[in-house]
Amino acid sequence: MRKFPMNNSNTTDEDMNMVDNESNESETKEAEFETLSPLATSNQKQDINLIFDIPVNMSVELGRAKITIKELLKLTQGSIIGLEGLAGEPLDILINGYLIAQGELVVVGDNYGVRITDIITPSERVRRLSR
Repeated sequence: MRKFPMNNSNTTDEDMNMVDNESNESETKEAEFETLSPLATSNQKQDINLIFDIPVNMSVELGRAKITIKELLKLTQGSIIGLEGLAGEPLDILINGYLIAQGELVVVGDNYGVRITDIITPSERVRRLSR
């Protein structure tokens, strides 16, 4: 094994020339890497099964409004806040804060619901959640 002199006050010009000559004489070889094969589909399906039971937060956004602190402090019971969204416009459906779909408001029994009208692909949904 070749030892390189430390770069200190004891190193002479002769020592440095010896190192330069040795490095010029050495051969370099190109690195060779083994070709990687694609993952098996069964492994991918098995991996995706691991995340199926992870809970996520879903929210449906009816609209947004920007108000000042003064307006916020004036709010009382019965106050009406105008939203930017128009009546009949699609609602944004968010998972963990990421937009994944749009839909329309419906009534399901005594509750509100949302009918999905547009949604991104399953793979895109998983990709957005992994951010």
